Amino acid sequence: MDKKTLVLGASLNPSRYSNMAIKKLVNHNIDTVAIGLRHGMVAGIDISTEKLPFKDLHTVTLYLNPTNQKPYYDYIVSLKPTRVIFNPGTENPEFYKILKEHAISFETACTLVLLSTNQY
Repeated sequence: MDKKTLVLGASLNPSRYSNMAIKKLVNHNIDTVAIGLRHGMVAGIDISTEKLPFKDLHTVTLYLNPTNQKPYYDYIVSLKPTRVIFNPGTENPEFYKILKEHAISFETACTLVLLSTNQY
């Protein structure tokens, strides 16, 4: 059961939760892709700065505040993920409504906690 995941808002800074999430996803053998402001590598995962047309995504996990999510609404919907995870600080009722309209499930949760408790 592969849950290919896009980490959106990926950071090269090891103290950032998005960086920790990439490492934990890789440690759980989950196919991981990432988009951030700066190009680089984290745990062998290439962080892109472009909206690439990823295929077969199960999950998009967000590490962008609601204002910074707006330019990604159409992009995320176009990827047709099974679910979107809104990590703490990313909660966005406006985007929830858009996801509902496109039958994309979402949850407000912490990716790190979900992985640590085998609920991912």
